Order: sequence, then structure tokens, then C-alpha cells
Amino acid sequence: MRLYTRSAGEGLPVVLLHAFPMSSTMWLAQREGLAATCKVITPDLRGFGGSPLGDDEPSVDVMADDVVRLLDEEGIDRAVVGGQSMGGYVTMALCRRHPDRLLGAVLADTKATADSEAARAGRERIAAAVLERGTSVLVDEVLPGLVGSTTRQRRAMVFGRVRGLVQSAPPAAVAWAQRAMAARPDSFGTLRGLKVPALVIVGEEDGLSPPSDAEAMAEAVPDGRLTVIEKAGHLSAVEQPEAFNRAVAAFLRDRIL
Repeated sequence: MRLYTRSAGEGLPVVLLHAFPMSSTMWLAQREGLAATCKVITPDLRGFGGSPLGDDEPSVDVMADDVVRLLDEEGIDRAVVGGQSMGGYVTMALCRRHPDRLLGAVLADTKATADSEAARAGRERIAAAVLERGTSVLVDEVLPGLVGSTTRQRRAMVFGRVRGLVQSAPPAAVAWAQRAMAARPDSFGTLRGLKVPALVIVGEEDGLSPPSDAEAMAEAVPDGRLTVIEKAGHLSAVEQPEAFNRAVAAFLRDRIL
């Protein structure tokens, strides 16, 4: 599995993993805004964007192993790895499976708990519906929760961009990723055992992974930092990119470099 990747900048490698059901396109403002500080590497996770889906059973562990192979291909021994939403789940899987490859972790608008029975059932329902009827299902089922109220009310261009990315997601990848996320384990033990610094970011208007979840994650990490981004929902990196970039740059400067 070779992941399609967009990169910018030089120096400290920082890998950013996109949210569901997006692609590395969502990280445009991070590639532009952080390139003066580090080398920003943004892969398309399997099945999304330019990356093939492959034949593996759905698993965030498989996705984490894909990212480690990317590091190997790039000749990178250790990197800061971060992710938003689904990308955060993959980051925590990488922390669990490949802790020696990390310099630090960024966990944005994500959660360390496993899905409840109801959440797993909901993911399976959406997976089946997308395979049957296409990604228009996501506009009704997923899109409303991806951005905060401020973005919906005041930032029509941002909301339109997110809508376009959601609609362009391949149905097979959407179903595969939903089933991978449904099967993920609880990661609080992984966070408590983390040997590297971690930055937890959350949008103050995030209803899917609320600030209370982020606070619990930051408290679990021995060297954890929490940043709450105002006027942002679940896609804080897209909704308030300048604030997101400032938080990441400060973390790299204070804890990594």
C-alpha cells in the first residue's frame, strides 16, 4: 500500500492525518501555514483521495501501519504524528503499535473511548446505506456534525468546501472506514503510557468529540497540553486554520524542537 501524499516545507517531519470522510485536501492551510516551521506531510488515508483501498479487513491498525510504511519510504525514523477525528484514531493506533516512531502526537477533535453499541450500529447503518445509495447519504447523516454553528451561520464558503469534500468521498472507502472506526479499541491506556509530548486540540463547538472528551485525553497523557479553539466545531483545522496552526507551531516550538 502506497499512500498518495502532499508535502510542504523542510525540517522536522510532521505527519497530519485527515478526518472522515475527507482527504489530505483538508490540510491545505496547514501545509501553507506550517511549512516555514517544519516539513508537513499529509497523506490520503487508504481509499480516500489518491490512495487505493486495498483488500485488508477494516482496521485503524492497518491504517496506522500504512503511515509507518510511508515514514519508511520517506526515510524518516521518527516524526510528530497528528490527526483530526478519524485521523486521531489512526494516530492513537500508531502510538499503540509503533511508539518508537513518534517524536510527539497531536490529537484534534477526536476521542480515546471505543464506540458504544449504538454508535457501532450507526456506523454500520451508514456504511450499508452509502454502498447502496452513494455518498449523498453523508450530506444528511454526517455533514451537519462536522462544523460548528459559527461556521454554518457565518462562513458559507468554508461550509461549502466541507460539503464538497464530503460529497466526493468514494463510497467503498466510506464504508471501510466506518467499519474500521467501529472496531477500534479504547485508547486511554495508550495515552497513559505515552512517552512523548501530546497536544490535544478541540473546537469549542464540537458536538461529536466535545471539549470534555479532549480534557480527559489531555489529563491522561503524562506530558499533555490542551488547546480549545473558539468558534470552531469538529473540523477545527478547516474552520479556524490560523488558530489551529498557532497551536501546533507553539507545541512544536515549546515541546519538540
